[in-house]
Amino acid sequence: MRYPDGGGLTAERRAFRERIRLQAGKRFAAGEKTAVVAKDLRVSVRSVEHWRRAWREGGMEALRSAGPASSPTVTDAQFAVFEEELGKGPSAHGFEDERWTLARVQTVIRRRLRLSLSVATVWRLLKRHGWSWQTPARRALERRPRMGGTASSSGSSWVTSLRLPPVRRTSSGAPCPSVIR
Repeated sequence: MRYPDGGGLTAERRAFRERIRLQAGKRFAAGEKTAVVAKDLRVSVRSVEHWRRAWREGGMEALRSAGPASSPTVTDAQFAVFEEELGKGPSAHGFEDERWTLARVQTVIRRRLRLSLSVATVWRLLKRHGWSWQTPARRALERRPRMGGTASSSGSSWVTSLRLPPVRRTSSGAPCPSVIR
């Protein structure tokens, strides 16, 4: 099954596909034709041609699995350091108010971990570790006007500009309580 835990194939499925490629490699060594190998292993001729080319260039090792397609870009140790930085708050990192936006989180990651991640990757990283975006429980008493002159809740303006998923609601229609972690 694809995408069971965030993307790619399961470890079992990768191992299964590797066994098929290694069987093909043994048949290449025995001199079997591409079409026969494809038919017997129930794969496409094009796949067998690709495997044969890799086998010619790198032997049986070239047919082995390279591992998961997308390994995490931030290690658990790095994320622990990053979480400490988030705990200090935005003002500790030079931002004028107490709102974390994805762009600000991206800046902290770039400065502290020296990694360049896209905003979408930052969102997936936070989501994977149990973080969620928040909106204020109530509107601020003193709000800054927007560029067009209309007032907006300062806590949720970034949400609409990034097109993030809507706030989850309870069965009564009230927003779910916000829990950062």
